[in-house]
Amino acid sequence: MRTLQASTSYSIGISSVGPPAPPTRHRHGIVAQGVVEPTEKSVEIMRKFSEQYARKSSTYFCVDKGVTSVVIKGLAEHKDTLGAPLCPCRHYDDKAAEAQQGFWNCPCVPMRERKECHCMLFLTPDNDFAGQEQTISMEEIKETTANM
Repeated sequence: MRTLQASTSYSIGISSVGPPAPPTRHRHGIVAQGVVEPTEKSVEIMRKFSEQYARKSSTYFCVDKGVTSVVIKGLAEHKDTLGAPLCPCRHYDDKAAEAQQGFWNCPCVPMRERKECHCMLFLTPDNDFAGQEQTISMEEIKETTANM
């Protein structure tokens, strides 16, 4: 059985070919080589949303809370930079266009229609990786993502 690694659950789209991209500016300051740390306010908003949606959809967070934490932070980062909680677990040629379209904004259409969450944020009880919890604290998010 494979183990889950939270750090692989959310990508930031940095190309491995050629030199690293120069830092860019966004409304919260300078972004160092594509790594963006979401605001605490956005993380809290996405944490509360995730808990509420898990209860509403009768789904559960991953047994490895690191996975849940990374996805929530990825959603918060997209909320900060794109204005919408675009799924952080997919590659997009144009993130802004995808966020505007809304198909992959959390909860995405596959989740709403079939309870299929690519990110493993919302898991049905029969999923091997589903935990027993529908809550996560800010402390858990900070603790499980502290070294990333």
